[in-house]
Amino acid sequence: MALGNHSTIPEFILLGLSADLYVLALLFVLFLGIYILTLMGNLMMLLVVRADSQLHTPMYYFPSHLSFLDISFSSAIIPKLLEYLQSQRKTISVGGCLTQVFFMFECGDTEACLLSVMAYHHYVAICHPLLYGQMMSNQFCKGLVWGSWSLGFLGALINTLLPMNLDFSWEDSIPHYSCELPSFFPLSCLEITTNFIVLLCSSLLHGIGTCFLTVYSYTPIISTILSISSSAGRSTASSCFSRLTIVLLFYGSASLCCLLPASGSSLELTFSLQYSVSTPLVNPLIDSLKNNQVKGAVCRTLRKYLQCIRQLA
Repeated sequence: MALGNHSTIPEFILLGLSADLYVLALLFVLFLGIYILTLMGNLMMLLVVRADSQLHTPMYYFPSHLSFLDISFSSAIIPKLLEYLQSQRKTISVGGCLTQVFFMFECGDTEACLLSVMAYHHYVAICHPLLYGQMMSNQFCKGLVWGSWSLGFLGALINTLLPMNLDFSWEDSIPHYSCELPSFFPLSCLEITTNFIVLLCSSLLHGIGTCFLTVYSYTPIISTILSISSSAGRSTASSCFSRLTIVLLFYGSASLCCLLPASGSSLELTFSLQYSVSTPLVNPLIDSLKNNQVKGAVCRTLRKYLQCIRQLA
């Protein structure tokens, strides 16, 4: 990304986490393990959905895109965080900071839209099963997914283009482990009112707007499931409540991060880690461990690859 000609600071210093070397080493091992598990879990979902023809349905089309988003979201944050934890100079260039902001907005906004789309899909599947085929056609599902990607890209582009014209000549320290936009604005010596208004409107649209649609879809879902007394109903309820818990944690932690002042407090960093690091790890677990069809597809895929390996050997 090209920057304006006003910046006098070539890089920022990240000050978000502990300065204790022992603590940094422990955090490095922890986040490296989380990143590896996140990649493995989400890549497994992508591979299984693609390889097993029984999963070529809208029910698994949405989680496969969510897995790709989770890989992208984690890769926009954790590799730089790992570099931060083991390096002496904890810096990031202005261009690198804006690039990270772009991908965080793209993945975060798209995921918020996709979660609301998945909530609507669950609503149709549970509350209107007889009309499911008509309401959730393949073309309509693809339109919902690519609409989510388009809205995420538009929000990321707008929120990244405006800061490119800011001057950064007063302060070079970000009280965070990554380039969160609210932490980025106080570094400028220019007026940031327009940037803040755009960020606020974008957050209201992608955050509160999609959260409202998600909760609005889950309300009749929960009511319908609780009225079912069968074991299948209880299993569906367990899966539904697990997904709803993850959705609320994602929206809740992201919203609190936006509302809290950009001070680099431990509370702010905890909420930021919750939605940017923990959620991508937990999402594939909810989609796989709570779904017998996915577990069966995993077993079939593993047997297929083991047979291929034996034949090659």
